[in-house]
Amino acid sequence: MPAPTIREATPDDAAQIQAIYAPIVSTTTISFELEPPSIDEIRRRILHTSPKLPWLVCERDGILGYAYASQHRSRAAYQWSVDVSVYVHEQARRMHIGRALYTALFKILALQGFFNAYAGIALPNPASVGIHESLGFVPVGVYRGVGYKLGAWHDVGWWQLSLQPRTDDPAPPRTLDAIRGSAAWDEALSAGTALIRQA
Repeated sequence: MPAPTIREATPDDAAQIQAIYAPIVSTTTISFELEPPSIDEIRRRILHTSPKLPWLVCERDGILGYAYASQHRSRAAYQWSVDVSVYVHEQARRMHIGRALYTALFKILALQGFFNAYAGIALPNPASVGIHESLGFVPVGVYRGVGYKLGAWHDVGWWQLSLQPRTDDPAPPRTLDAIRGSAAWDEALSAGTALIRQA
């Protein structure tokens, strides 16, 4: 059996990503979407995001998990901050895939010139809080009763990670094209892959 690897997602991965995400939307409050997005919508999201922000997948005979970054806010002063998410196939838990994907993602984001990553977690979710805090995220606040899903109101906690030391005159973040294929890009993916526990 081949070893798992981490690589950049492509639009062709949309069906497998959708298969991981759809049951999370349908049966949990982990995502605040109410209806699972279609395969075409997942494909559109990858295409829309990938010029500026990374989508990564962990693959071994199919996709085991994925992680991505998205814009934190639209106003210009927020441009050095991103929101991040990670999802793992239910049959691939306990292989450190979430940690591996996040490790690679954060290294790529730092290479691009981002300084802050934020994660919103619907509460309670001790497993998600655990992985985020183990990677250095710190809690910054809770939106009380901010979302209504599956017949109840839910809180969302927010966690923040510093991706690199802040500077007084930051350059605008670089696109993925500016770093894709570089030695540092390859090292970021390899750093994540090295953390995967073989099943």
